[in-house]
Amino acid sequence: MPLSSGTSDSDAPRPARPTSWEPRDPTLSAPKPPPAPKRRPRRLLRTLSGLLLLGTLLLAGAFVAGYLLVEIPPANATAVAQSNVYLYRDGSPLARDGEVNRENVRLDRVPLTVRQAVLAAEDRDFHTSRAVDPKAMVRAAWNTVTGKGRQSGSTITQQYVKNYYLGQEQTLTRKAKEFFIAIKLGREKSKEEILQGYLNTSYFGRNAYGVQAAARAYYGKDVERLDTAEGAYLASLLKAPNAYDVTTHPENRAKAVARWNYVLDGMVTEGWLTRADRAGVRFPAPQTARPATGLSGQRGYLVQAVEEYLTDHGIVDEKTLAGGGFRITTTLEPAKQDALVQAVEERVMTRLDPTRVPADRYVRVGAAAVDPANGKVLAMYGGVDYTRQYVNNATRRDYQVGSTFKPFVFTAAVQSGSQTQHGETITPHTLYDGSNRRPVEGWNGGPYDPANEDDENYGQIPVGTATDLSVNAVYAQMAVDVGPGHVRRTAIALGLPGSTPDLTASPSIALGPATASVLDMATAYATLAAHGRHGTYTLVERITRDDQELTAPAGETRQAVSREAADTTTAILRSVVEVGSGTAAQAAGRPAAGKTGTAEDDKAAWFAGYTPELATVVALMGQDPETGRQESLYGALGQTRINGGGPPAEIWGEFTREALAGTAPRDFDLRLMPGATEMPPVPPFPDGPEGTDAATGTDGVDGRDGRDGRDGTDRVEEAVRANKTGRPDDPRGTDRPDTTGTPDRPHRPDTADTPGIAEEDFGTGATGGTGGAGEAGETGQAGPGATPRRPAPPRSGPGQ
Repeated sequence: MPLSSGTSDSDAPRPARPTSWEPRDPTLSAPKPPPAPKRRPRRLLRTLSGLLLLGTLLLAGAFVAGYLLVEIPPANATAVAQSNVYLYRDGSPLARDGEVNRENVRLDRVPLTVRQAVLAAEDRDFHTSRAVDPKAMVRAAWNTVTGKGRQSGSTITQQYVKNYYLGQEQTLTRKAKEFFIAIKLGREKSKEEILQGYLNTSYFGRNAYGVQAAARAYYGKDVERLDTAEGAYLASLLKAPNAYDVTTHPENRAKAVARWNYVLDGMVTEGWLTRADRAGVRFPAPQTARPATGLSGQRGYLVQAVEEYLTDHGIVDEKTLAGGGFRITTTLEPAKQDALVQAVEERVMTRLDPTRVPADRYVRVGAAAVDPANGKVLAMYGGVDYTRQYVNNATRRDYQVGSTFKPFVFTAAVQSGSQTQHGETITPHTLYDGSNRRPVEGWNGGPYDPANEDDENYGQIPVGTATDLSVNAVYAQMAVDVGPGHVRRTAIALGLPGSTPDLTASPSIALGPATASVLDMATAYATLAAHGRHGTYTLVERITRDDQELTAPAGETRQAVSREAADTTTAILRSVVEVGSGTAAQAAGRPAAGKTGTAEDDKAAWFAGYTPELATVVALMGQDPETGRQESLYGALGQTRINGGGPPAEIWGEFTREALAGTAPRDFDLRLMPGATEMPPVPPFPDGPEGTDAATGTDGVDGRDGRDGRDGTDRVEEAVRANKTGRPDDPRGTDRPDTTGTPDRPHRPDTADTPGIAEEDFGTGATGGTGGAGEAGETGQAGPGATPRRPAPPRSGPGQ
C-alpha cells in the first residue's frame, strides 16, 4: 500500500538537458557574456599617481639641491648703509643723508618684556616653530593674491636673513634664497642668537637700526631702561616705522595706538603679561626726533618730503631707501626755494619776539609752490629749522584749512550745473540769503545754522560778493544745494587725498573743517590754475642706484573738472585779490586769484592763490613747542588777530613776485560758464534815506563801504592798510577764524579783511557803508578812477 499520493522534490521529474546536437529551445535565454574590464579610469589613476610621484621626487630633488647649493653668505653690503644724495632740479647739491645709526647689543641687555613685545608683534611661535613656516607662506601668498593685503608670511628667522644676508627686493630668487638660508641658519644657530641678530638689524625708523638705536632715538635712553609700554611701541614700529611715528605723523596716531594695543594684547594671549598689568599700561608718547645736524635748515624738511614721496608711491620701500646708495634729483628749483625762505624770513621770522609776545613762541609756517602745468613741486618751506622743529609744516595734516575750502564748493556747483532751492542755476551772480544763523534748507541730517563772523547779517548777497566776504551762511547752503557728497568728490578730484581727516560730506564741509596739508591744497589750487587739469604732484625728477635708473610714476595729467568750472572759480577768486580779503597778494605785481582762510580759534591762517604759472599756499600755524598742542595765534607778530589776508598773503605776494621775476606777466585765459559775465540788477538796500541804514546809520568814505558797530566811524581804510602792512589797528577789519561746524555745533566763520565791496566798484558812490548803531549816516562818494564791477550787497541787522 503506497505511503502517500504526493511526490518529493527529489522524486519529481526533471527536464531533459538538450544534447549538443539537439536544437536549443528558443524560449530559453542565451547566457550574457561577461562585461569588459573598465581600463580607462584605472589607467588615468595610474598616470596621476605617477605624475604625483614624479612631482614629489622633483620637489624633493629641488629641495635637496637648493639646500646643498645655497650657502649662508657673508653679511650684505647694506649692513653698513651708504649715503643718499639729493639734488636740486638743476643738479646742484641739496643734501646728503643716510649714515646708519646702529649699536649692537647682547640679548641679555634687552629686557624680557621688550623681547616678548617684539615676538608678540612679529612671530608669537618663534621659540616653538621651525625656521620657516610653509603654511604661513602659502596663506600669506593666498591673501595677497585675493586682495586681503600684501603679506610676507615670514618668520623672525626669515626676516633676519633678509635684513642681514640678503636685501629687501621682492623677487622669487630672493625668497628662495631666504627659504634655504633660514633653514640652515635654524640648524646652525640657537633661537637666542637669531633673536639677538634680528633685534640688532631691524629698522625702527628715524634712521635707527637695531633696538638700542631705537631706544635712544624715541625715548632718549638705553635699551635696558625701556619699560613694557615703550618696548611695545618700538615693536609696533617694525610693521611701518615712518607711518607709526606719532610725532612726525600725528594724523596716524590712532593707527599707531591700535598697533600698540595689538602687541600688548598678544602678550596677554601668550601669557607674557597679566591682564592686571595690561590694564595699567598707558601709551608712551615718544620724544621729538633729533635729526642729524647735516639736515639743518630746510634741507631736512625737503629730504623728509622726498623720502615720503618715494615710499608712498611705491618707488622704493622704506628699509631699502634707508640702506642708502641712491642719487635722487628732485623737482625743487634753488632760486624759488631761496625766494620762499626769504619771504618767510622777512614777513614773519624777523617780526617774532617771544620775550615781548608769548604767542610768538607758537608761530609755525608751512608753504609749498606747485607748477600748474605738470604738478611738480618747485619750492617748499617746512619750518624754521629741521633740527629744531622736526615736523614738516608743509606736509602735516592736522590743521583746519578754513575758508580756503570754499572755492571747491563753487567749483562743484558749476561742474554739476547745480541749482538753488528755488531752482536758479548757481553762478557768481546768484543771490543767496546771507543772514546770520540762517538754517540751511534741504538737509535731512539735522538742524544746521552756521554763524557769520561777528554774527553779521548780509541779507540777499551775490555768490561772488559772498566769496569776497567769506559768508558762511551762503556757502553752507550752497554745499547742500550742490550735495555735500559731490563737494567732497570734487575736492578729491582737484587734488585732496580721499583720506584727508574730517573731509566729511555734510553742510559744514564748505567751511573748512578738513585738515588737508599745505601741499595738498597747493596741488588742488594748481588744478584750478590749469583750467581744471590735474597733475598728481611729484617731487622727484630722476632716481638711480648703482648707475641703474629706477622707474618713477609718469607725470600724466587728467581733466579733473571742466574748464568752465575751474575758470569761473578763478574769476571769483580774482575778485578776492582785487577787492576782497586777499588784497595783500597784489604785491606779486601780476594777475592773481586766491582765497584766505582761518582755522578755529585762530589756530591757523591760510592764503591759497595762483597765477597762470604758479600755485602757492602759505599757512601760519600755532603750536606749543613744549606740549605740541595747537594754540591760538592771538597777539602774534604784534597783531591783535592773525588772518589769511595778513602775513600769509604777504608772504605769497613777495614770494610770487621774486619767483616769477624776469618773466612777463600773463593774464588768465578764462572760459566762463553761461551767465557768469552778465551783470545782475542792483539789489535793493535796506530802508533809509540816501544810503542811511534805518537801524544803524551809515558812513561812507571815498566810496568804500565801512562798518563799525561801536561809534559809526569808517573802518575800511584801516582794513585796507592792514592788508598792506600786516598790522591792523582793529581786528574786525581782518579775515576772521573759521571753526569746525557740525549740525549740532555752530560753525564760526572766516570773514574778509576788507569788509564789503567799494561803491566805486559799481560807479555810483551814492550810498555809504553801514556805521555804528544810532549814528547818523553820511553819503559816501565814489573814489577816483572807479570802474563798474559788481553791485554791493544789501546790509541789515544791528551793529554793522
